[in-house]
Amino acid sequence: MLKNTNAVRSDRVNAAKLDELDRKLLALMSVDATRSYAEMGKLLNLSPPALHERVKRMKSEGVILGTVVKVHGAMVGRPLLAFIHVDTSSFESVFALKKLSALPEVEEIHTITGESSLLLKVRTRDTQGLEELLSAIHAIEGIEATKSSIALTTYLERGPSPQLS
Repeated sequence: MLKNTNAVRSDRVNAAKLDELDRKLLALMSVDATRSYAEMGKLLNLSPPALHERVKRMKSEGVILGTVVKVHGAMVGRPLLAFIHVDTSSFESVFALKKLSALPEVEEIHTITGESSLLLKVRTRDTQGLEELLSAIHAIEGIEATKSSIALTTYLERGPSPQLS
């Protein structure tokens, strides 16, 4: 059964105990999760069953949240990438978070420090779609104001590196 990785996170997470081989495996999977255990085993000098057990363990510990397809926004009709700073009536506006997470254009929601309460990463079809999304956001109880920035070019977009610096 797949774990819902789109849910609003409310719990604190402690770092997992990963050895160097776990981190190398995660790095390989981060680049291409479609590689077979046999192929990755050759690269890591480990048997496919041993790799499978490591992956199973990291899934059960919550290190690996899921294996997903990375979708190109423009190719699916959402070429406009924007970041929206959201001001809420209170810092703990869980109601607003749940409503925001239900909007399909919203890819990420972060509580932040500074002038705003939340930072959203969103993708829309065009500026009109962004305007419609902003209207939907402003209709949510507890949302007081927004400030938007449109990304012109994305040079790097990736998840966290499993390698320690």
